[in-house]
Amino acid sequence: SCDVTVNGQTCSDELTINVIPNSSSTISLTVCNTYTAPDAAVYTTSGTYTAVIPNAAGCDSTITINLTVNYATSSIISPTVCNTYTAPDGTTYTTTGNYTAVIPNAAGCDSTITIDLTITNSSSSSIIETVCDTYTAPDGTTYTTSGNYTAVIPNAEGCDSTITIDLTV
Repeated sequence: SCDVTVNGQTCSDELTINVIPNSSSTISLTVCNTYTAPDAAVYTTSGTYTAVIPNAAGCDSTITINLTVNYATSSIISPTVCNTYTAPDGTTYTTTGNYTAVIPNAAGCDSTITIDLTITNSSSSSIIETVCDTYTAPDGTTYTTSGNYTAVIPNAEGCDSTITIDLTV
């Protein structure tokens, strides 16, 4: 407070000064691959970092960043399957080709899987047999009566080969 004299009269005046202090805070973050801090610094490794930016009043605001950086992963798989394949991301494929699946890894980041896929197919055929007394089908089953039967054996590609048998005994 101070005294001011104007035209011979003295009065008292108060001056209020608001001081806005610098501020600081601490944050803990877990990110994948990179982190851009509020001061535009880019970090790619885990650690403790400090960012200084102006606060709303224009004073320095210091932010301590406890940063954990996890990383994306990639892998290549080469499955050979019969007829259809369901990739790790749930997509189903029915033709041979190269595909990509992206799923979260254990750290919660992208795991990109390159799939070199080979699809082999089941097959089917039919045979007509006329035999005396008994007939042993390709799957090892023995028949003693006439009828229509089905045998399933692996084909040359390792998939099911379904054989329809028209048998006369």
